[in-house]
This record gives sequence, C-alpha cells and structure tokens, in this order.
Amino acid sequence: MSVEIRELKSENDYKDFIQVQFDIYKGNDYWVPPIKKDELLALKPDHNPAFRFCQAKFWLAVKDGKPAGRIGAIINEKYNEKTGEKTGRFTRAEFIDDPQVTDALFQTAEQWLKEQGMNGVQGPLGFTNLDHQGMLVEGFDHLPSAASEYHLPYYKEHLERLGYEKEIDWIEFRLFLEGMPEKAKRGAELVMKRSNLKVKSFKKSAELQVYATQLFEILNEAFKDLHSVVYLDKEMIDYYVKRYLMLLNPEFVKLVFDENDNLIAFIVGLPSLSEALQKANGKLFPFGWYHLNKALKHPKVIDLMLTGILPEYQAKGVTAVLFYELHKVMEKFGVTEMETTGIFETNEKVIINWKNYEHIQHKRKRCWKKSL
Repeated sequence: MSVEIRELKSENDYKDFIQVQFDIYKGNDYWVPPIKKDELLALKPDHNPAFRFCQAKFWLAVKDGKPAGRIGAIINEKYNEKTGEKTGRFTRAEFIDDPQVTDALFQTAEQWLKEQGMNGVQGPLGFTNLDHQGMLVEGFDHLPSAASEYHLPYYKEHLERLGYEKEIDWIEFRLFLEGMPEKAKRGAELVMKRSNLKVKSFKKSAELQVYATQLFEILNEAFKDLHSVVYLDKEMIDYYVKRYLMLLNPEFVKLVFDENDNLIAFIVGLPSLSEALQKANGKLFPFGWYHLNKALKHPKVIDLMLTGILPEYQAKGVTAVLFYELHKVMEKFGVTEMETTGIFETNEKVIINWKNYEHIQHKRKRCWKKSL
C-alpha cells in the first residue's frame, strides 16, 4: 500500500506526530520518552521564539491507515547568515523499518528545502543546539541521558541508502568517579589560587535564577564557533530558562567567578531523569512529576548537561576546577557515575579531561549531510 504524507495542520496531526515515537519504541528498554506537552509546544510559533529566525514544516507518514513515521525541515536563517551557506536541516525524523516510508518522508522534506532555495541538508538538528540533535549510530544497549537521543540500528542504514554521509559525530562517555583523586584536588586548588578564582554554590533554584542570563551569555561565547551553533538572544534565553530551570537540582550547578566577581565559567550537572521519564511515559500528571522529583532528590547517576568557559580562560585549567567542585557534590550524595552528553569527537580539549578518569566511551551520535 502506498504511503500518504500529511503536513501537520490540525491539533490531532500534531498529537499524532508526537505519538509516532511512542509507538515505534514501545517496549524498548533504552528509549527515554520526552514530555509530550513540551514536545508539542516546541513545534508551534506561538510558543517557540525560534520561529522568529527559523522557517519550519512538519509532516506525518501514514501507511495502512496508521502513522508510520514523521519528519520536520528547518531553515535556520541565523545559521545561514553566519556561515554564508544555503543549508537546511531535517529534524525529529522517526520511522518504521520500511523504505517506502523513509523515502516518502525524506523526499518531502528535501523537496521543500529545495523550493526554499537550499542546496544542502544536514541533520538531525533542531531549531538551536539546545534542541534535538544527532542520530544514534553506536551504543544501542545503553540508556541515554534526558538531553541525548536514542534511535534504532536500522535508522543509520536508511540514511546511508538515501545518500547521506557523515558530517560530524558526537561521542558520549560514562565516567566512574569513586573516590576523589588527589591529583584532581591539587590541580583544582592550584588553578583557583593562580587565577584568584571563586566558586559559588546554591541550595535553591531562585538563587540560581539570578545568574541564568549570564550563564547563557557565557554559553554563547564558549560555543560560538562550534558546528550548527547560533547565538541565543534574550528571548531564546528566557525560553530555555523557563523550560529547564525547574528541572535542575541547584546543588549540582557550580559557577566560577574571577577576582572582580565576573562570572567566567559554569558546570551544570543533573541527577539522571532517564528512568523517571520512562516511568512518566510522556506525562507530568498525575504521577510523572512524582517520579521526576524523586530522581532529582535521590540521584543514582549524574548527567553532565552543560559546561561553559569564557574563551580567555579555556587554557587556564578551569575545567579541572569545575569537575572537582561537581565531584565533591557527587560524593556528598553518594553518586559515583556520571553520564556525559554529546561532545564533538574533534574536541580533544574536553575529551582529555574525561580520559583522566576510569571511563567507557559507549555512545556515538551523527550529524549527516547531503547535497540537494
């Protein structure tokens, strides 16, 4: 039977678009469901300020009367202005193991991008680098962090068949941090003394919120030259603060200041919410928030969500200070394992820090590219 491609129009279309992934991964022990409401609102211009500088379309594939896949296409105008390119993005691609479905979805997205004047496509990427990005190509038997992605092995095969090539990979690590290495302690203390740095810790989210905008400003500076990154303006910063601040346990956030009390670096750890999100199964209420709150207060694993250091401090050992400070909190809570989110495989400056600890490099996500 042929595949029908339906552009999202009605509220039911949007709900079906979100539901597709729940159907594909039903019974999978490693997939971490998102919160359905958050996913839905991110697709709508009235709720997501990224639509001010992005064009986007979303489609659903229907086969045998049932949703069988989905895809989105995004043109990030800020990114194209920054690079001088005419490159579109595919996003949120999910599909059953059926070439008819995959072909129809990608042909639709690629055709729309060509009609808008794009001569290339890359992905999966989201509206910004804090949105969904990357396709899992290694590590299918590991639980991802809430900020990472999970896909089935056949996804990679379909992309290769469609003519997509690797552009760049993110790699992920699991660190085992039992006991504070004396070397790490001495190194952090030396950096603190040499550069006259101070660390601020938090007990309440309200205390942390005062610094939220500054934190994202550092992120803008630290990440500005990285692949697919665009500058986050105040409206985007406010959007992400409101979306994610409530999910943080502030004790696992550390900020570093210079001698003049200027914020120069930060690290954001998050008690792993992966198992709690599996129990919530896409809904905060009536019981989802209970599972999330329990995970925040009684962590078993810490997910390393974000690290940002101003460029002028990146070669001064500040990473050692951030890891040392986070490690102290992990010891307090009896947590001995940390899951990193994706880091570009070319970012040796960060990777070398993780290799100082007992670790496994267990997952790999890919950004694909194709000429149109």
